[in-house]
This record gives sequence, C-alpha cells and structure tokens, in this order.
Amino acid sequence: MQATVKWVDGAQFLGEAGSGHSVVMDGPPDHGGRNTGIRPMEMLLLGLGGCASFDVMSILKKSRQKVSGCKAELSADRADAVPAVFTKINMHFVVKGENLKEAQVKRAVELSAEKYCSASIMLEAAGVEISHSYSVEDA
Repeated sequence: MQATVKWVDGAQFLGEAGSGHSVVMDGPPDHGGRNTGIRPMEMLLLGLGGCASFDVMSILKKSRQKVSGCKAELSADRADAVPAVFTKINMHFVVKGENLKEAQVKRAVELSAEKYCSASIMLEAAGVEISHSYSVEDA
C-alpha cells in the first residue's frame, strides 16, 4: 500500500492513495488552516469506521442477511497532552434490514472487532480502548 501527502499551503495538504483517490486535509484557523478539509485525526477515525463497516457488511452478506442499511457511529476521546492520541473509541453499528437475525449482527460485529478489522486491532495493540455496540432496525 502506498500514499503521498503533499503540502498545499498553510495547514492544508492533499493526500493521494495508491488507488488514485485524493482527499484534502486541513487544520482549523487557529492552527494556520482555513478549514477546507477533514482533519487528519478525523480521517483516522473515519478509516477505522470504514474498515469495520466493510467487515460487518461482508460477514452479513455471506450469512445471507437482507441488509438495507449499515451506519457506524463513532465517538472518540483523545489525550489532553501532546501527542493527543486516541484513548477511547466507541463504535456503534446501526444495521437496518428485513428480518435480520440479531445473533448474526452481533457475531458480525464481534468477528470484525476480534479477527478482521486491521485498523481496530492495530489501534487496540497501541493501547486504544475500543468498544463495540450495535442496534438492529427493521426496514
């Protein structure tokens, strides 16, 4: 996997992934930015949510669940000192579908957390406390 991050100006950077997709990152005005893009730590949190959501959806599809929606709501706490690393993250999955089996949703979330989500497992190994929860909604 490869990526490049190019400084534009102020606190704005352009990140390009090896897949060719780009994203603008910027800081807040009080840190020299213009608030024109996502913050790098927000991107890390979104990446975690995307990684786990990918797993959950893949597992649910393989178990033939009729999923019509899946949303990961993430909340994170950061250290008050520099470096302001993540200390706690909660991922709450809201899975919507037709006749979903709660046990299947629970298992998908557990498998993502314990076995498949590289981002989650990596952050936990670095000392971040990550909790997972879910709710099931009928479509």
